[in-house]
Amino acid sequence: MSDYVPPKVWTWEQPSGGQFANINRPIAGPTHDKALPVGRHPFQLYSLATPNGQKVSIMFEELLEKGHAGAEYDAWPIRIGEGDQFGSGFVAVNPNSKIPALIDRSGPEPVRVFESGAILVYLAEKFGEFLPRSGPERAETLSWLFWQMGSAPFLGGGFGHFFAYAPEKIEYAIDRYAMEAKRQFDVLDRRLADNEYVAGPDYTIADIAIWPWYGGVALGRTYEGASEFLAVHQYAHVMRWAKQIDARPAVQRGRKVNKLTGELREQLHERHDPSDFALRTQDKLESADESEAVKDDAI
Repeated sequence: MSDYVPPKVWTWEQPSGGQFANINRPIAGPTHDKALPVGRHPFQLYSLATPNGQKVSIMFEELLEKGHAGAEYDAWPIRIGEGDQFGSGFVAVNPNSKIPALIDRSGPEPVRVFESGAILVYLAEKFGEFLPRSGPERAETLSWLFWQMGSAPFLGGGFGHFFAYAPEKIEYAIDRYAMEAKRQFDVLDRRLADNEYVAGPDYTIADIAIWPWYGGVALGRTYEGASEFLAVHQYAHVMRWAKQIDARPAVQRGRKVNKLTGELREQLHERHDPSDFALRTQDKLESADESEAVKDDAI
């Protein structure tokens, strides 16, 4: 049992510990001046391949897959571990200093959009895709989109933090959030038992928002060991849905955008053209081959 007694008024006296202690602080605003780069396309995405970041790059790739040439975009990495999100340029786009953030330069004046759900709705309405225009289908899609917005913080900031990132394993915290994470997986599993996709028979921004979080855990890509710990294989309908979406070519591309870690072939630090996927993959595979050759020579 902890002997900690909360003070009457909390004050920030020391880092909280854990993997992200160096960037956590109780105040907003920029910490340094840094302009954002701007590419040649109408849309400028500033992001990182976290579950929230993947939503938007997947959305762009899905729009391009459908033939919307106007959805071409430049994707620039925001290295949150290094504090890029606190640069003056990024804070001007998102005062909350969270990725992803988007600038739409397709009109007479640039439009900023921040928060992943807001970006998905903005793009869906702009291009008329993945969000029904009216009626019960639109209401269902938006309901599940906002279910993700309200639920994922318990999966990420709650379960994920205490299971994977906290400086010490706290049984109460892990048990509390594991229970909630499993309840959420059960919610999804029951819904997907009778529906091909989350909002019904059609693939929508609800799936695009939910999949990087819950599909990531189900497929063993998020929080090492979490899939086994939560026994996600028990949720057969979630597993079917997760694998089905994972097979989409646009999803396979989108989840690599602004990815800076993991297997080399899965990384695409910046995205400026569709050919980047093929070119960068080849470059990285050649680099990996060279690294292996060096390693072999050293043995």
